[in-house]
Amino acid sequence: MADNEQYDFHPMWDSLGMNLEDHDMLLGAVGQMYGDMFLTQSNRPASTSYLDFVATNIHSGRIKEMLDKKASGEATKIVGSFCLYVPEEIVLACDGIPVGLCSGADWATDKVEEHLPRNTCPLIKSFAGFKLGQVCPYIESSDLVVGENTCDGKKKAYEFFATQKNMYVVDIPNVHNERTLEDWKAEVKKLAAKISEECGVELTAERLSAAIHAVNEKRRALKRLSATRAADPAPISGLDSLLTVQAAFMDDTPRLTDAVNKMADECEARAAAGEGVTPKGTKRILYTGTPMAVPNWKLFNIIEKAGGVVVGEESCTGSRYYKDLVDEGGTTVDEMLDAIAERYFKISCAVFTPNDQRMEDVVQMARDLHADGIIDCSLQFCTLYEMEAFSVEKAAEKAGIPFMHITTDYAGEDAGQLKTRIEAFLETI
Repeated sequence: MADNEQYDFHPMWDSLGMNLEDHDMLLGAVGQMYGDMFLTQSNRPASTSYLDFVATNIHSGRIKEMLDKKASGEATKIVGSFCLYVPEEIVLACDGIPVGLCSGADWATDKVEEHLPRNTCPLIKSFAGFKLGQVCPYIESSDLVVGENTCDGKKKAYEFFATQKNMYVVDIPNVHNERTLEDWKAEVKKLAAKISEECGVELTAERLSAAIHAVNEKRRALKRLSATRAADPAPISGLDSLLTVQAAFMDDTPRLTDAVNKMADECEARAAAGEGVTPKGTKRILYTGTPMAVPNWKLFNIIEKAGGVVVGEESCTGSRYYKDLVDEGGTTVDEMLDAIAERYFKISCAVFTPNDQRMEDVVQMARDLHADGIIDCSLQFCTLYEMEAFSVEKAAEKAGIPFMHITTDYAGEDAGQLKTRIEAFLETI
């Protein structure tokens, strides 16, 4: 990647049609936030310097790297997405670059509300705002954006977003059974045909097998790192762990895999030596709920500054991203696509009904990671997670695990109230 201190990225951003003045303001704000939240942590593992590299390059060096790969012919197309249900294996197999798109901060809200209702969840308003405000280089550099019919808000928002970007929407069944699995397999095969056509690359068994293995290796590395957090004291903070999974949506797959394995090596050694980011006996929290896109770090920062430590995330920016692997036994493209579909069908999104698997996962993770309490969070106006909070609370109560539910948004106005509530919760467990 280019050296950020010596390279002027403004011509690149300008070529993408971005609003340079507003983008500079956004980068300044996120940089300040990163410094205040991440760089003030005590006793971070040395290997988390990789996360500082990601944060420094996220809108600059990484974007140039992707564009350079396209220009050289090493990569075909940049394919953006907002959800776990878009299989990155297929994009990689067609020499495409899969990336997660910006949706973790309020931006251009006044423009968004000309097209979407005011009481739309912050994540949806965010990705629309980043596009309308022209401040997300991932959105602007994407040749294709793949959406998914999960919640009703996204379904309708994608109709608007399709007027702004080249889009393809995958239909996600909302019920788990044998018939809907077959429907989902057909959707994955239609998506594979679309990606192959878009990238101009034939999807072969050899290509798909290599991509499946590469993504599975990334998941194995993330699982290793997650397992170290069962130690007391926790060898790595929840903030750094959250950013690691967020980075997995945006960074080069082999580079991230190598970096996470090095983080896991260090954290395993720290756990064995009894070294942690907080003192032994610090109250341990399992997070569950809505995903947290960059730079939505507010809640984890509050929990850990309040004296707790987040030891696991049952969310799409957490265990759902890496806990299940794709079966690598397939020999034909059809067999491999079926295996991919079967793996992604296991993701316990709140869109599914019933969603008993999520309740089981939350309780099991809390036990495996020795959590003292569960904090369940919904973004404001997210009906699915707000309604499932009642089921999660019942599952936690049955398991005898203290539980707290929070509803919040991307703004900082409720930070003081959240701090007071979380401190009180930590004192009771």
